[in-house]
Amino acid sequence: MKEVITSSQNKFIKMAASLKEKKFRDDLGLFIIEGVRLVEEAAQANWQVEMCIYITEAKEDKRVQEVLLLLHSKNCRILEVSSAIYGRITEVNQPQGIMAIMKKREYRLADSIADVEKPFFVVLDEVQDPGNVGTIIRTAVAAGCTGIILTKGCADIFAAKVVRASMGSLFHIPIFEGLSQEEVVNYLEKYDIGIMTTSLESSTIYFQVDFNQPVAVVFGNEGNGVGRKLLEKSKERLYIPLLGNVESLNVAASAAIILYEAVRQRQ
Repeated sequence: MKEVITSSQNKFIKMAASLKEKKFRDDLGLFIIEGVRLVEEAAQANWQVEMCIYITEAKEDKRVQEVLLLLHSKNCRILEVSSAIYGRITEVNQPQGIMAIMKKREYRLADSIADVEKPFFVVLDEVQDPGNVGTIIRTAVAAGCTGIILTKGCADIFAAKVVRASMGSLFHIPIFEGLSQEEVVNYLEKYDIGIMTTSLESSTIYFQVDFNQPVAVVFGNEGNGVGRKLLEKSKERLYIPLLGNVESLNVAASAAIILYEAVRQRQ
């Protein structure tokens, strides 16, 4: 159903505005996606869209019309608002005038590896930059990974910057967040998934390692690298050779290089 909202004090508008903060995203189990492409992706994915909010002018756009029709067919609540009201809830400098409020989803590791012969996981250990986390999610989906595991201290995957950087990819892969390093180790060892960590200590060049097996590749914090617990439990430590005059690679770039070497080997 469609409703026209004329007050910024409307309960749904206030709720949407609150989702800018992680506390309220966690309490309500909701998050926001914004922009025509992301809302299209959500409408077509098997995720629950709680509500769609758009500005009056946006409905003249053909793509927006099609998305609204699709969401209407799924009995999604649709709110039409003024540009001024939309401006109170958007986190984008130049908004396209449409957003959706999504229900978070939780996964079970056992379900994600059912019928998977050689699980292929990405583990992010306290990766804090939202752009890096979102980009790695996108790369992991492109590389056909089984799932992504995030330790405590990582950027919130449902924060606006992470969602935008993932370009909707988070709708297409199981993601497990908020685990301790010990919990990650226990999960992976329980299912006989070998741990490989990026490290400069006692490590092997990444393309000399065998990825054609059940494996979880761990990428560490931008400043401190992979935590000690995961390093100690790793089956292999990997490094990317730096031939030019640079100190290190961005963690998202490193992930793309290593994950696609794994793709090459597993093809």
